[in-house]
Amino acid sequence: MSYAGLFVAVILMALGVLGTVLPALPGAPLIWLGMFAYGLFTKFQGLGWSFFLGQGLAVALIFAIDYAAGVLGVKMYGGSKYSVWGSILGGIAGAVTGGPFGLIYGPFIGAVAGELLRKNSLGGALRAGLGTLVGFLGGTFLKLAVEALMIAWFFMEILK
Repeated sequence: MSYAGLFVAVILMALGVLGTVLPALPGAPLIWLGMFAYGLFTKFQGLGWSFFLGQGLAVALIFAIDYAAGVLGVKMYGGSKYSVWGSILGGIAGAVTGGPFGLIYGPFIGAVAGELLRKNSLGGALRAGLGTLVGFLGGTFLKLAVEALMIAWFFMEILK
């Protein structure tokens, strides 16, 4: 076991978990990078290709959750494809104009705007916007759960 490698891995993993809650950092990729850094320090002893493949699939699952959570949230709250596209465009615009917090309010504003363009009532549009927030929060909890499993698997492998 490399204590220097473990230190680097834990720092990157902690930043990754923070990145799941604070959208400015790429959460899951940082966690995976921490594991890879540890592997470099130890010449990949105890962490084989199947481990990294499995962890890579977990990262892909997290990306899928990120996308699907917002869409499902909008759909569950009665939003249409207009609000789905509005939330995607709003998320991009929010990230550009508002940084990390823009990724939270941008999809909401975009979903509301999409539903209003569809000629939905203000109440229906606000419900669709609320769906983006519910999807964002639900997705965040799911992503944190998958990341906790990734980290637990890492420690189980290196402590064998």
